[in-house]
Amino acid sequence: MLYAWYFRNALVRVNYTNLQKDIHETTEYLGAFLRNLLLDEKNELHNRNLHISGLLNKEKVDIESVLSEKSSDFSVKTTIHIHRLFEKFGFDEVFGRSAVMELLELKASGASKLLSNLVKADIIEPVSGHGKGKYKFKK
Repeated sequence: MLYAWYFRNALVRVNYTNLQKDIHETTEYLGAFLRNLLLDEKNELHNRNLHISGLLNKEKVDIESVLSEKSSDFSVKTTIHIHRLFEKFGFDEVFGRSAVMELLELKASGASKLLSNLVKADIIEPVSGHGKGKYKFKK
């Protein structure tokens, strides 16, 4: 049985920290995956165990469901960028390329590419009335 989605999420958990919410990086899930793969252990691997939803408010849970529904093959780095953007802006705040550049420490081309990919994946949408090139997360 393939566990590509679990592996991806385990890699995210290895790199995700939110000190304000007392969430720390953990290798627990990646370790279970690798022990199954390399040592033929029989650890149960469920994506629901990787979710930090119980520790975060409802908006944070919703971004996880949005990402899993879209099932885009984002890299671990892009997924972390999405989480950081959502943590800062949520569903209701509007943001543009310069805010993405500042928050994620990306150059203009990298920020533009990320925004373009998120629009194509239907994760964010352009908004009007706030100037050109403004976006918000889709619910």
